[in-house]
Amino acid sequence: MFSKILGDVPSDVESARADMIALVLRLGLGSVFVIGGWWKLSRALSVDHADALVGRYIASDGYINTFFQDYLFTGDVGDVLTPLGFLMLLSAFELISGLALMAGLFVRALSFSYAFLMWSFVVALPVVTASGYPGDLTSHFSPALLVQIRDVGLSGMFLVLLHLGSGSGSLDGKLFARGNARPQVNWDNYGLLLRLSVAAVFLVGGFFAGYGHIKSFVPIPILLVLVGGLLASGHLVRPAAFAAFLIVAWYCFGKFHLDVTVWNNLNAVKRELAYLAATAVLFAVGGGNAFRPSVLVRAPQEALLGPKNT
Repeated sequence: MFSKILGDVPSDVESARADMIALVLRLGLGSVFVIGGWWKLSRALSVDHADALVGRYIASDGYINTFFQDYLFTGDVGDVLTPLGFLMLLSAFELISGLALMAGLFVRALSFSYAFLMWSFVVALPVVTASGYPGDLTSHFSPALLVQIRDVGLSGMFLVLLHLGSGSGSLDGKLFARGNARPQVNWDNYGLLLRLSVAAVFLVGGFFAGYGHIKSFVPIPILLVLVGGLLASGHLVRPAAFAAFLIVAWYCFGKFHLDVTVWNNLNAVKRELAYLAATAVLFAVGGGNAFRPSVLVRAPQEALLGPKNT
């Protein structure tokens, strides 16, 4: 059904179809922060869960590493900001911004901010890179860039959304008459960025399967490498995107458990919801022609610079 709405789009997409692509992406990306923000905020406000939440984030393998703890919670700043207070503010921002993305409000500003903020998780993740540390030290031993590759992929999706705009049915359009895509959008460059954002996760999961904390959607590394390689190459993107969608969906299904709450289940797969949206877009419209090996050989100028205007 999704492909019927968007149609067959080889290179250029008109504004209405680009707006529909933006709608799908912002719903997928917004859900990541609505789920994550509410999950953390509900625990931060709970007497039974607040201490465990704080402990999880300031642990030796938590996201608020020693550098940020010393910066945020000591000196003049530490007099007014506690770890719990920081997590409440962060969670509230995630929840509100996620709702704004899903509603189509301030989409370009939020996309610009999140495109760079997603990299903060790579910087903040504590990673042991030298030998001689105690064996019982709880930390990450794989490179942070590989552990957080899903967030790097989300950053790419936000850059696509930044250029496409708010999309269909957005509050930006209804309230401020802004945010719509240009009359004609060249999908080559956006498709390249979107397919590389998804491909990176599959390639890392395949090539580094089994390493600590590196996400592999299925225990078949060669399948992940094959799907990621096709997406990265730009060839057979639609079949590869369909396979990627099914793989991510299967991973999500395996994460659902009847003995935990709905929010706990959703929080376990919140990033994957954005990848389901991205793979659905790639299945519907393809990945463009930019930097496809066959096009590079046949018409290198067109592959690098896009088609000439005639």
